[in-house]
Amino acid sequence: MDTLITTPPRSVDAAPDGPRTLIELRGVDKAYRAGRVTYPALNAIDLEVAQGEMVAIVGPSGSGKSTLLNLFTGVDRPTQGTVTVAGARIDQLSENALARWRSEHVGIVFQFFQLLPTLTAAQNAALPLDLAHRGRRRRRLDVARRNLSRVGLAGKEEHLPSELSGGEQQRVAIARAIACQPMLLVADEPTGNLDSASASAIFDLLAELHRGGMTIVFVTHDRELADRASRRVTIHDGRVAGRSAP
Repeated sequence: MDTLITTPPRSVDAAPDGPRTLIELRGVDKAYRAGRVTYPALNAIDLEVAQGEMVAIVGPSGSGKSTLLNLFTGVDRPTQGTVTVAGARIDQLSENALARWRSEHVGIVFQFFQLLPTLTAAQNAALPLDLAHRGRRRRRLDVARRNLSRVGLAGKEEHLPSELSGGEQQRVAIARAIACQPMLLVADEPTGNLDSASASAIFDLLAELHRGGMTIVFVTHDRELADRASRRVTIHDGRVAGRSAP
């Protein structure tokens, strides 16, 4: 039977003296090459995120925030250093193994939603289940519809993305991201293209998922939203410039 988001997300075992580290970066550098030119994006990053945290990553544009999220999810690999998530050295996994690992452990919410325009909300929300071949097609859609209801989109299951508002499209993206019950949800500017009311509603939804036990890491330029996280990490010029609780 497929799991619904009302079931707590999978977790790693807690350490005897407190929550276990879910994400650990050690000595991480990331540079990009364009011809003979090298562009450093991250430098000497040491960072830990404990299971069950909600962490906001803040900093100016171009500071390396999105690159950092890409390392958490295995979308990108470090030039140097180690990236360990849920006990797995994801920087060492093959592309096939990494794709399997990502489908089991991580949900991603993109800034620009990235919904497939020809699929309904339910079909978009079922995509991770389809790719993981979890259960029969009808059951996958049932799970997707229940997740859509959970994020406040009951009655919108058969709507195409073009028939939904920006806030509603982002809710579909969240329903899609949590389809496989990930232990980690990462979001890159999840409210960046929304009006203030929609942005606040989306954050309330993320906070609810966090209260249910999901670890959430998000990038934002919105200071008010960052202040609502349990911890804030500031990135400046590719380095960790500060760590604080709001």
